[in-house]
Amino acid sequence: MPACHLTRNLFSILLIAGACLMGMGPARAQNEPNSTIAACLQAWGNHPFSSNPSYKTLATSVKVFGIGQNTVDSEVTSGPSLVLINPGVNVMGGSTIELLNPRGWYCMRTTVNVMGGMEIKVHCDAQLALTSDGTTVLGNNPESKGVTVMGSTRVERVGCGQAS
Repeated sequence: MPACHLTRNLFSILLIAGACLMGMGPARAQNEPNSTIAACLQAWGNHPFSSNPSYKTLATSVKVFGIGQNTVDSEVTSGPSLVLINPGVNVMGGSTIELLNPRGWYCMRTTVNVMGGMEIKVHCDAQLALTSDGTTVLGNNPESKGVTVMGSTRVERVGCGQAS
């Protein structure tokens, strides 16, 4: 395949991933944190939070060709902690998101993974909800969440059996 066709195809894949990440525009983005939190609370059913809870936001980085920071939440709280996780983006590399608070209730908007591997490590006692439906094209995404194009997205439980 000529290099120009390969470049054009890669550019198309990146545009699709960007469109998935951007959602439906400014009107949707304005209310997205509240609707995302509401969707997670509904997914969990039984949770220790009110209908309008306070939460912290965990920013994720964009990694391209393996360049960028992994995302880690290593704070251990004394009680339940609700955490909204901004979309994780990984393009042609490896990315890890570590959610290590055993009392964490992690609410993730979505993940976008193009031609790479994304691993989400969640403490065994933590809760995790991903609010987007899955789309996988030529890849592996057993959780069926987020967008995966020619790559893999995996969720792994860590810290099982350790005192918390």
